[in-house]
Amino acid sequence: MRKFIFLFFSLIFFSCSPKQQVDLIIHNAVIYTVDSSFSKAESFAISDGKFVAVGGNSDILNNFTAKEIIDVQGKTIYPGFIDSHCHFYGYGKGLQEVNLTRTKSFDEVINRVVEYSKTNESEWIIGRGWDQNDWENKEFPTKKELDSLFPHTPVFLQRIDGHAALANNEAISRCHFEIKNKVEGGIVEMINNQLTGIFIDNAVDLLKKEIPNSSKEEIKSSLLAAQKNCFAVGLTTVDDAGLDKNIIDEMDALQKSTELKIRIYAMLSDTKENLDYYLQHGTYKTDRLNVRSFKFYADGALGSRGACLLKPYKDKPNQQGFLLNSPDYFKENAKKVFEKGFQMNTHCIGDSAVRLICTVYSNTLISNSTASPAPLSYRWRIEHSQVVNPNDIKYYSGIIPSVQPTHATSDMYWAKDRIGDERIKYAYAYNDLLKTTGIIALGTDFPVEDINPIYTFYAAVARKDLKGFPKEGFQMENALSRENTLKGMTIWGAYANFEEKEKGSIELGKFADFIILDTDIMKCEIDKVPATKVISTYINGECVYSLKQN
Repeated sequence: MRKFIFLFFSLIFFSCSPKQQVDLIIHNAVIYTVDSSFSKAESFAISDGKFVAVGGNSDILNNFTAKEIIDVQGKTIYPGFIDSHCHFYGYGKGLQEVNLTRTKSFDEVINRVVEYSKTNESEWIIGRGWDQNDWENKEFPTKKELDSLFPHTPVFLQRIDGHAALANNEAISRCHFEIKNKVEGGIVEMINNQLTGIFIDNAVDLLKKEIPNSSKEEIKSSLLAAQKNCFAVGLTTVDDAGLDKNIIDEMDALQKSTELKIRIYAMLSDTKENLDYYLQHGTYKTDRLNVRSFKFYADGALGSRGACLLKPYKDKPNQQGFLLNSPDYFKENAKKVFEKGFQMNTHCIGDSAVRLICTVYSNTLISNSTASPAPLSYRWRIEHSQVVNPNDIKYYSGIIPSVQPTHATSDMYWAKDRIGDERIKYAYAYNDLLKTTGIIALGTDFPVEDINPIYTFYAAVARKDLKGFPKEGFQMENALSRENTLKGMTIWGAYANFEEKEKGSIELGKFADFIILDTDIMKCEIDKVPATKVISTYINGECVYSLKQN
């Protein structure tokens, strides 16, 4: 009897209790929470930038009231997307330079450079985005026409992957390069003992170091331009792969002034200056900026044949690619960053580079742990993991593969020409990697690929390009399920950044970062996914992008 009396008075008490005041309520939605049960909800409440309740419509509306209550009329909501590998600052900077993406010939490259030069006020002409694999003539271009058109203006045009560049005579003369000099981990292309203007991998740095540094205002403009475009496609966190301290300081200042709202996981470039400073001062973390990893480059790119392979290239049997630093360099720095609590993230495209770095990781982590193989808890990452020998897949049980699904659908036209019928079978093997490690982080590598994470989702699941080719999908045995793809773009991305307790899912106590889409990408016909639009993007419960206002 006492139990029933207690229940009676409890119901009266709670029915009379005032509703809890919050900042925002979203209801009448299809919410993919991406929690541990991959559950769905209809509504949530937000206060002070965090989710304070997630549940059914009646649960939230009966217990909370808010300054703003939004009925989304059945639209789908997802955690804010995380791009686990991109070049956020570089992308923004590129928006101020010559855009050479999707050019169909070198003549088109020249035409764009000429048009840009008519309004360019800077000392150099800088561009990026050409890819000779998209041209009828798939050989590297030469500087002949640039020398003729711009005899006194330095011109520097990077290939889409950033691992090769074309420069004219004026640019080359400024770096004081001598033909007799050998570049370790790079190539300065020559034909008949004459420079062609093509520089590959470490050789590119000879030119880049002569380009004048951007001013603080230019850096700010680049960051804010990149942020605007990221919000429009539903990105709320970006992992910027390779930054220097001065850029990170500007990011931090702009975030503190609330101008830069996007969250950034900053991977430090492995320069001596960065290593010296951050290994002495340690990691740095705010709600929007996380500096706790170093980005290393083991090799170059497949498209420019700089990826380091175990066996020669099929289409260039005299080339095998190369490492950008010695094995000892990676071993020594792995030990240093481990001792200071930093994560090591290494660019590996070729199977030889993958094997080396897997060995370095395993030896470093196992020697400092009782676990074998290398413990996943350290969360060291291999960026790209494009060509992985089947004998080396086992190493990934202690390593996070950070991959870019649109690389597979961009490279599928010519990758087999590079590496042959046998090796292509274990290239872009995302599902094989996931089976081994149980986690995979997904990104775009923008501006190498399109910035839109919806294309990442489509490429991972359908393994097709945006024209629906190939009809049956590219090597579908390595496609990812929709659920695993969404996890790779949210909670697994957060885990790869040591941030799964604060973001990556719509759960109590986490940052209120979420997006509203016009299509349910988890249920619609897969070929309708690329047309999906972002209706709104929210960070900390604040609407930072609205389709209606743009």
